[in-house]
Amino acid sequence: MNGAELLVCALENERVHQIFGVPGEENLNFIEALRRSTIKLVVTRHEQAAAFMAATHGRLTGRAGVCLSTLGPGALNLTTGAAYALLGAMPMIMITGQKGVLSRKQARFQVVDIVSTMTPLTKMARQIVSSATIPSIVREAFRVAQQERPGPVHLELPEDIAGETAPAISAVPPHPIDSPIASRDALDRAAELILRAERPLIMLGAAASRPRLSAPLSSFVNRLQIPFFNTQMGKGSVAGGAGLYMGTAALSERDYVHWPIERADLIIAIGHDTVEKPPFIMGPKGPTVLHVGYLPATVEEVYFPHAELVGDVGPSLTLLADQLEGKLPNASALLPLREQVLARIADRANERRYPLTPQRIVHDVRQVMPEDGIVCLDNGMYKVWFARNYRTRVANTLLLDNALATMGAGLPSAMMAAILNPTRRVLAVCGDGGFMMNSQELETAVRLKLNLVVLILQDNAYGMIRWKQAADGYPDFGMTFGNPDFVTYAKSYGVRGSRVEGADALVPALEAAFASGGVHLVSLPVDYTENIRVLVEELRVK
Repeated sequence: MNGAELLVCALENERVHQIFGVPGEENLNFIEALRRSTIKLVVTRHEQAAAFMAATHGRLTGRAGVCLSTLGPGALNLTTGAAYALLGAMPMIMITGQKGVLSRKQARFQVVDIVSTMTPLTKMARQIVSSATIPSIVREAFRVAQQERPGPVHLELPEDIAGETAPAISAVPPHPIDSPIASRDALDRAAELILRAERPLIMLGAAASRPRLSAPLSSFVNRLQIPFFNTQMGKGSVAGGAGLYMGTAALSERDYVHWPIERADLIIAIGHDTVEKPPFIMGPKGPTVLHVGYLPATVEEVYFPHAELVGDVGPSLTLLADQLEGKLPNASALLPLREQVLARIADRANERRYPLTPQRIVHDVRQVMPEDGIVCLDNGMYKVWFARNYRTRVANTLLLDNALATMGAGLPSAMMAAILNPTRRVLAVCGDGGFMMNSQELETAVRLKLNLVVLILQDNAYGMIRWKQAADGYPDFGMTFGNPDFVTYAKSYGVRGSRVEGADALVPALEAAFASGGVHLVSLPVDYTENIRVLVEELRVK
C-alpha cells in the first residue's frame, strides 16, 4: 500500500462517499487509489465549483464534504471556496497535490506555498510529510472541520509521499464527541433575564440552522411562545406552523421587521454569528441581548451581548424551557405587530407587471416549491428580496450565503442539494452575472443526471451594486454587460431551456420544468425599479 492508498482508506474510514474536483498530474496516485475504492470521484469543470459543492455537503449534513485539486493554479482556485466555508461555518476537507518534498526535479515549476496561502482561510492547513502520519492527520482533519465552529481544513499531499510505500497502520476510528451543556448558573441567569422581560423577542442566526438543531429549537420556541425573527442564514430554523414568525432581517435597520426589534426590551439571540451582515445594530439605548451559542459571542461594534448561555445549544435550550414554560405572562407582548409586518412585506406580491418585479418572482417561486423544496440562491439583488419575502417552513430549504456572499456559488450549491435530495424539488436562483461565473457546471449537472431547475434573473447588470450606486446618488456607470441567449446556451450543454414571456408565465414554466425532469434552465427578465421605491424611499418614511 502506498501513501495515496492509505489516504483513501482513511477517507473511507470517515464515511466519505464522494469527492469533487479537478485532478492533476501531482495526484495521479491518489486518483488511481480512488478508482479502486468505494469513493466516487465527481469531476467538475472548475475547482471553485468543487469547493462550493463540498462546503454545501457540509452545510446540509454536518459531515465534512471533500474536494480535490492539483497544485498551484488548481489549488489557488479553491481559495474562494475555502473562504465560503470558513465564513459560512461549513465543514469541508480540501486535498491538494504538490511536487515532491524529498526531491524536486522540476525545480519551482508551478510551485506555490499553498499551505501558507490556506492558513488564514481554514481552521487547519497541513502538508503531509510522511505516509505514516496519514491516519492520524485525516482523523484530526475531520474532527477539526466538524466541531463547533465548523469550517474548512486543507491537506496537501506531495506526489512522492503519495507514491511511497506506506507502513501497515490502521485507520483511527471516529468516536462521538458531545459538547458541554450550559452551566446551571448560566441557565439561571438567562432564565431571570427572560422572566423580567416585558417585550421579549427571539432572533435565530446562522448557527441555528445546524441540521441537528431544528427539533429542539422548534420545541423551545413553541414551549415559550415568544415571537421570533431570523437572520438571512437562520431562515427555516423553526418548523412552520408556530404562528410566531415576525420576519427576516434582510437589511440591518429601518425595515418593517425592525418595528418589533426596536420595541423589544430583550433579544434572545440564538446562534448569531457576526460573519453575517448585521440583522440589527446595537447601541447604548438598545435592548438587553442574551447570546445563546455553541461558543462565546464575538464582540463587535454592532454586537456586544449583556449575558451569554454557552454550550450545546439544543440540550441547553431544553433545560431553559424546563425552567420557563408557563411562567411568561409577557411572552407574546410583541405578537400584535406580526400581521402588520408581514402584510407590509407581502405588498404587491401579485403585481402583474412584465418584466416581473422581485416581489412577484418570490411569490411565484413559493407557489411552485413544496415545503421541503430547496431554493439555492446565488448572490445578487434578488437575495435581499428572497430573504425578506420568502417564507420557509423547513430548515435549510432556502440556502443563501450572507457571510462571504460570493457570486458563483448558487448553481454548485444547488447541484449538491440535488445530489443529497434526489426526490425533492431543487431550484437554483441566479442572476445573470453570478450564473455566468460558474455556468460551465451545467455540463457536470447533466453528466450526473441530476433533477434540477435553474432560474436565471436577467437584468444585464450587476444589479445589487447598481442599486447601491443609485441609492448613494451616483450616476449609472460601469455596471452593465451583455448576455448570451440563455436558452440556446443551455441547449448547447444538453439542458432543456425555456423563456418566460408574460406576467403569469413563471409558475407554468417552473411547473413544466420540474415535471420534465433532468436539468432545465428558465430565463426570466426582472424589473428592479422596485429596489429604490421599496428598499430606499418607502423605508425612509416608514
